Amino acid sequence: MKLSIQARAKINWTLDVVGTLPNGYHDLDMLMQSVTLCDQLTIEDAPECTLSVRMQGGYVPADGSNLVLRAARALQEATGETRGARMTLRKYIPVAAGMGGGSSDAAAALKGLNVLWNLGLTDERLEEIGLTIGADVPFCIRGGLQRARGVGERLTPLPLKRPLYLVAFQPCRGLSTKEVFAALHEEGIDPADRPDNDAAQRALASGDVRLLGRSMGNVLEPVSRRLRPQLDEAIRAIGESGALGARMTGSGSAVFGVYAHAGDCKRAAQQLMQAYPACRMMRTAECGVVITREA
Repeated sequence: MKLSIQARAKINWTLDVVGTLPNGYHDLDMLMQSVTLCDQLTIEDAPECTLSVRMQGGYVPADGSNLVLRAARALQEATGETRGARMTLRKYIPVAAGMGGGSSDAAAALKGLNVLWNLGLTDERLEEIGLTIGADVPFCIRGGLQRARGVGERLTPLPLKRPLYLVAFQPCRGLSTKEVFAALHEEGIDPADRPDNDAAQRALASGDVRLLGRSMGNVLEPVSRRLRPQLDEAIRAIGESGALGARMTGSGSAVFGVYAHAGDCKRAAQQLMQAYPACRMMRTAECGVVITREA
């Protein structure tokens, strides 16, 4: 059997830090959304688990540090499975960008190997295994629109009135999540930087893109902007292209904008690509992983 899997990226409509958990991690409150930009993972039967990575520019290791292989090992350990898989990953999601690229790849591996090995595990069990790999993996397994709390593992599915159209790109080199949170701890949070999660949730449920744009926010953005000044110019350029809201996603360094209509988004993407060739148009997605069986 051979499977072709879409591992979809994510964006944060909102990201707030509301406290500290007993284990010392930050307690988050976020609205997370799958989008159609995706990496492609193919897997097929093989005696051992192997991985090759293909991408244009940049570098992602194909050794045991890659989250795809870590996911495969975690699934084997959880189930006692001894079969392997030959896996090929084609990277399109920018790296160290806050778009969940590595986490979505791990989610795709967990869901795909569950099918390939006929394990019959529920998504809930896969999410438990995924959490041992990374905080965003449970969301990437479930996908769609979710209110995420804790470190991101406490997920509540939310309604999305209609598909929304976005542009996203990485205007500078990547950021370390650990570095960004360390800087946030030192500098603190200005209350003015906090998002209105409840208003953004209502806007997504009603399709009110203008309210969504006003409600979006990311408390990590001011810190990341100081670490990567190019973010200021990029977010400003997205706003000037007609976006109703423009923000950084995750801990950065990717930025995105949301538009009232698909046509507005397409024109903005064409305009922004002149200065930011990596800019891509995408839309919201209802799930995080799509599996197709190949003949």
